[in-house]
Amino acid sequence: MKDPLLTVALAQISPVWLNKTGTLQKIEETIHEAASKKAELIVFGESLLPGYPFWVELTNGAKFNSTVQKEIHAHYAQNAVSIENGDLDTICKLAATYKMAMYIGIIERPIDRGGHSLYASLVYIDPLGEIKSVHRKLQPTYEERLTWSPGDGNGLKVHPLKAFTAGGLNCWENWMPLPRAALYGQGENLHISVWPGSDYNTKDITRFIARESRSYVISVSSLMRKSDFPETTPHLNEILKNAPDVLGNGGSCVAGPDGEWILEPVLHTEGLLIETLDFNRVLQERQNFDPVGHYSRPDVTQLHVNRERQSTVRFDK
Repeated sequence: MKDPLLTVALAQISPVWLNKTGTLQKIEETIHEAASKKAELIVFGESLLPGYPFWVELTNGAKFNSTVQKEIHAHYAQNAVSIENGDLDTICKLAATYKMAMYIGIIERPIDRGGHSLYASLVYIDPLGEIKSVHRKLQPTYEERLTWSPGDGNGLKVHPLKAFTAGGLNCWENWMPLPRAALYGQGENLHISVWPGSDYNTKDITRFIARESRSYVISVSSLMRKSDFPETTPHLNEILKNAPDVLGNGGSCVAGPDGEWILEPVLHTEGLLIETLDFNRVLQERQNFDPVGHYSRPDVTQLHVNRERQSTVRFDK
């Protein structure tokens, strides 16, 4: 019988905004701290590495052919993550050293899509330090579409972790019923929900998904304050002119399989939030409702998922 207890760490931190090297260093320091607290899974927020594109809303991001938008976007791309070039290798080594699983939100610049466009991706690294899935956000939300590209279904995967089966989605993907169902159908009972930072997002959907799926739900958000914008940011004065003092207040939280709070949304606090989850509670709540088991009708409704990684070019051997 697999150990039913899992100690999780919610990393509610701010990035060194749009600075890949600085943010990686901060992530690594946070992993060391989580290891000292015996965490077996650590979760970082959406697009934490190297940061959420807050400038778009603050600087007339929809203006076509804007020098300001082009120069900030290019800076963003220069600091985005190339998994193929080894940008996550150090983090993978830490996962193996500490035997700690990780979910981390990145801005990915993937070579298999030409190496220029950006994707908001959620990466799962297992306790052996191996990257097991890279889920590119299916549909960037509203102004995000001005800087992020739409992803595909390749990363709609779940992963064994002790007694649990974990899966995850980015931000408003969590409101999409069919991607949720795709994870439920693979046996997900620990749902990872990552956000750029706001209890406005986490306070309702976290408990809703937990109650719908009868699973644990971990929502992790980042922090972002006006003081967190580095001096090296292109067009910083233009960004700060309209920026509020707080752009991301956190809101990281945990709900149990009954939909009730284990950890209510935590605001304005930077650091690690530690909780231990008991798998037996999943089985208890599935007794009267299981959305893909005894309370489903696959003879009436089924979901078909395309998990092929999309690419513009195919080469015949």
